Amino acid sequence: MAICLSHGGRSIYSSSSPSSEVLVGTVSGVYTVQRESTKKWKVSGKALEGLHIHALVSDPLSGLTFAGAHNGSIYASKDFGATWSLRENGLTEKNIYSLNVTRRGGRVKLYAGTEPAHLFESDDLGESWYDLRSLHSVPSFPRWTFPAPPHKAHVKYIEFDPQDSNTIYVCVEVGGLLRSRDGGQSWQELHGFMENVDFPLPAGAVPDDVHRLLIRPSDPKYLYISGGMGICHSRDGGKSWEHLTTPQTRIGYPDPFVFHPGREDLMFMAGAIVNPRTWGQTRTADSRIARSRDGGRNWEMLNEGLPEKIRGNFEAMAIEVWNGSCSLFAGTTDGEIFYSEDEGDQWTKIVEGIPPISKGEHYTRLR
Repeated sequence: MAICLSHGGRSIYSSSSPSSEVLVGTVSGVYTVQRESTKKWKVSGKALEGLHIHALVSDPLSGLTFAGAHNGSIYASKDFGATWSLRENGLTEKNIYSLNVTRRGGRVKLYAGTEPAHLFESDDLGESWYDLRSLHSVPSFPRWTFPAPPHKAHVKYIEFDPQDSNTIYVCVEVGGLLRSRDGGQSWQELHGFMENVDFPLPAGAVPDDVHRLLIRPSDPKYLYISGGMGICHSRDGGKSWEHLTTPQTRIGYPDPFVFHPGREDLMFMAGAIVNPRTWGQTRTADSRIARSRDGGRNWEMLNEGLPEKIRGNFEAMAIEVWNGSCSLFAGTTDGEIFYSEDEGDQWTKIVEGIPPISKGEHYTRLR
């Protein structure tokens, strides 16, 4: 089996054995990284050079892998990244930020999130797409924006209820968390992330800055989000929220966020010490990786094998679980990939010198 490492694609995998290849989405194409030994990996191929790849997702049933490009549309590969073909019929927006895939009624449903914030669906493996315009029916839609020019919001992340594929969640940056219970025909907004906070808000804080969503397979009412205000948790399907970390935590600006699918209390997050507004001044994101073994209540910084100072920001993370073991991959805006095979106790840099792994123009803030 092989997995993908990208900013806006799938990040949690279960398999029967550890993968020997990883597809990596960079600002200049898709790189294939191949295992040579237990801790030694090499770059074995690259494709779609010149395209900034935001999102990668594979569909095991069809054997296809899909790549979404920043201002570059959507591509499909039948040979896990060796060759690609354009699949954009029906796409009216081609700045792709996120991809994900599910099954409904025996058919594969592929979704793409864009900037400006639209959600597109395909039920023929990307051969044609249609815009779920109902996403724009929520009351907050006219206020969706983004701090950096051109100030257009984007669909940053897409997730599905693990027990009901008709329930779709969309993270809009900046706009909030939306949920559809009818396959995208109608939507509701989930708010309350910033109610009753007892910590100071950083300058320019935006309450509905939602980056990613995790849903517990054992109980889909348990929701976790990462965003500019830290990590939040809901036990009641989004009716109420509790902050587990804040902007004053060591990782004040978390983005990548995964958990062990068989041990849901084992979670990992990564990100910068503060939000991107300061990176251009300090020339560092001062990023870290953290682990929680109690469902996000307590976090420990993971240091063994990682540099004391990490300049680039961690903008992609993937976890692969097999037979009780797991592998973790984390990629930075400096074109580095760090790897752990012992739940984060020890890390090894397995790749460096590839193009940045970055959301949008984040990597340019650290030049």
